Amino acid sequence: MTVKALGRLFDVGHQIAPVADLAAGANTGARIHLKNYGGVAFVLYKGAASAGTDDVVVDVQEHTAATGGTSRDLDVTTELFVKSEATLDGDEAWTRVTQTAASETTLAGATYAALQVIAVIEVRAEQLSDDAEWVSVNIADPGTGGTIPGCVLAIMSELAVQRTPQNLAQPNA
Repeated sequence: MTVKALGRLFDVGHQIAPVADLAAGANTGARIHLKNYGGVAFVLYKGAASAGTDDVVVDVQEHTAATGGTSRDLDVTTELFVKSEATLDGDEAWTRVTQTAASETTLAGATYAALQVIAVIEVRAEQLSDDAEWVSVNIADPGTGGTIPGCVLAIMSELAVQRTPQNLAQPNA
């Protein structure tokens, strides 16, 4: 049997399902239980806006429970990495974007609205508050400038227990 990277090096989870329009309202991400992982990379994949220059704001949240509990901003994001182009075709390089530590990261519409974008925000388990074990991202309603298709995946790394993919614990457990 070939050893797979999935289940040994990483796991993949849902955050925000693909939507035809991120600007149709607020988008709430699913919670990832970081007790099972050393960290998570949130991967936003958005299409070009049909019109306008609305900002897309990604907000990292920490939680004290799998559902309910206390949710609050996790002000740890100091950088993200972005690939963008009118049509993503594999020849893009990563651009490092830095900011003062915050939970929100803004993809400025003036720069990114007309482009397809892959953006990655990483969170380490040790960055959560002592009473929090879950993390997620939300995307606020960008506005009414145009339709913005997109989704967010979570790629968890440094698995606490390595298993075959079909035997991995679900990410919220």
